Amino acid sequence: MKKGLILLSLMLIVFLAAGCGKTNPPGDGVTLSPTPAERTGNGGQQEETPGKERASAYPMEITDFRGNNVKFDKEPERVVSLSPNITEIIYALGQGDKLVGRTALCDYPAEAQNVTSVGDFFGWNFETILSLNPDVVFASSLNTEENEKKLLELGINTVFLTQDESFENTYGTIELVGKILNAGDEAERIINEMKDTVSRVQKAVKGKERPSVYYVAGYGEYGDYTATGETFISDMIEMAGGNNIAADITGWVYSLEKLVEKDPQIIIGSQAAKEYFEQTNGYKELTAVKEGRFHAIDENLLVRQGPRLAEGLELLYEIFHSESLP
Repeated sequence: MKKGLILLSLMLIVFLAAGCGKTNPPGDGVTLSPTPAERTGNGGQQEETPGKERASAYPMEITDFRGNNVKFDKEPERVVSLSPNITEIIYALGQGDKLVGRTALCDYPAEAQNVTSVGDFFGWNFETILSLNPDVVFASSLNTEENEKKLLELGINTVFLTQDESFENTYGTIELVGKILNAGDEAERIINEMKDTVSRVQKAVKGKERPSVYYVAGYGEYGDYTATGETFISDMIEMAGGNNIAADITGWVYSLEKLVEKDPQIIIGSQAAKEYFEQTNGYKELTAVKEGRFHAIDENLLVRQGPRLAEGLELLYEIFHSESLP
């Protein structure tokens, strides 16, 4: 595998999955994440919590996850998204017709690829963004300070959305985007459906054996990488009823020697990773590979904090326990 592809894979996982910090252990129930005000105190206050009983109304003032106050005189009609998970949220809310700009990495749903590209995850064309005359730009707060400064200097309403290291934070992001785009009811519906899936998974895993699991983030000539214990993906593995063999370390870096020693029952990763493991000495001798338990998945179901995250959790459950979710 070429070095550039490995590094790109890691970059996407680290920055799109928000998997750099340990969350609280999964419990019996998942509650709606705090609003920005509850997370950050007065510095990030938000006067109203988005929700059905507080339908979007304009003029509106919100506080984003960076603590910036953003005002909207009317409902935004032209939207630019600078992160794939935000793009997915916008379409799930039924607001895709408002999207006039997106990054080259925003590839879902398929129709998003027809929207003007304004760059990749870190490199943005600010002239193109400005030419699109957006009413709001949604950006991940995981971008560089230089990028954030340039966006704000454009004078466009810019909302920075965090990708905190938790499943629950996805709910807060969907809420806020829904509030701004006057789609609060649809946001509530999506959140409730996600919570229902999470609840069903948590009930279904009780009393079941927990297989040992390895998640492939990088592999081959330039090293082995995985979702270690402090990561968001590791928590999803545990929520779905698996035991992450790398849960006892931090830092993403792993090794083939450790992998062979732990010899996990199940391996999950991309189709390209599956093919590499099946064809390469050292990897192809792993029990999970020899016995057909390397499961190739769409990694975006795990690394993007959007509406499909619950689908990813359900998929992990079905892989780990060889049955459909009740």
